[in-house]
Amino acid sequence: MRVGVLTGGGDCPGLNAVIRSVVRKGVQEYDFDFVGLRDGWLGALQGNVVPLDISSVRGILPRGGTILGSSRTNPFKHEDGLRRVRDTLAAHDVDALVVIGGEDTLGVATELSRQGINLVGVPKTIDNDVSATDCTFGFDTAVGIATEAIDRLHTTAESHMRTLVVEVMGRHSGWIAIRAGVAGGANVILIPEQPFDIDQVCGWVRSRFKINYAPIVVVAEGAVPHEGQMTVKDQTLDEFGHMRLSGIGEWLAQEISARTGTDARTTVLGHIQRGGTPSAFDRWLATRFGLHAVDAVKDGDFGVMVALQGTDIVRVPLADATEKTKRVDRSLYDEFEVFFG
Repeated sequence: MRVGVLTGGGDCPGLNAVIRSVVRKGVQEYDFDFVGLRDGWLGALQGNVVPLDISSVRGILPRGGTILGSSRTNPFKHEDGLRRVRDTLAAHDVDALVVIGGEDTLGVATELSRQGINLVGVPKTIDNDVSATDCTFGFDTAVGIATEAIDRLHTTAESHMRTLVVEVMGRHSGWIAIRAGVAGGANVILIPEQPFDIDQVCGWVRSRFKINYAPIVVVAEGAVPHEGQMTVKDQTLDEFGHMRLSGIGEWLAQEISARTGTDARTTVLGHIQRGGTPSAFDRWLATRFGLHAVDAVKDGDFGVMVALQGTDIVRVPLADATEKTKRVDRSLYDEFEVFFG
């Protein structure tokens, strides 16, 4: 059997660990051949395919990013996209695909599976917003990076007695914001699931200054105020219809400064959260996902995604995994409100 591997969507730490795991077990135990599709679904459209073997995956376990490249390409937005994907797979004798991606990449995989293409999904995203799995790899590393940044910002905020607004990633889900915000001792945490009241935010900021401490406000990029819409600098859309978010942190700092009469500055972590070497947990989880994904291919169990449930790796239907976005429950958010202000 010849198996294709692709990584789609935003890069994240741990992608190479999956590729390594899939290839190592597939070659050593099942005698599979492997090829990589370059740049996600774009490679499937363009026929950009490279060989993958054990020598090509040596030494990549601790590396961030992806040796195969990635893109936010939606083949269904391109003319004859489905036919072109089929032609690429046929031309390179690819019997099945291992698709590593988040909600958009796996959404494409779900539809391709319905069209009869043999594939298995692996969930990755630093946002941790894929349903049916307790955790996605990349999330732990991103939270660690964001937490370290918040720790560092506390000292400079207190040195100058100013509010520091830290904007983290999270388009529709506030998992990074709430996990890193709590771990870093933030005084305000704002997430997309809970529209916020800017007056209440300013009240929390004032109360912090009253006890001679400088506030740290952590905000997910997709958070919105009650009375407004998402604040963005760039309103162009990608092929999945998503705006390129950024701007809520800057808007918050300006409003806090104007309403409280105190200095406020913004730090946007952006792609720093995606980059660099994966944490030990993300290497471990990504490796397990790869091992179980290639097992599913061997079993001919297609149209599924491997998922972490408890401590077990299980298989779930792709359609169930991509049906909705995993979001932060209000009850979990409310647990930490005692630390606000």
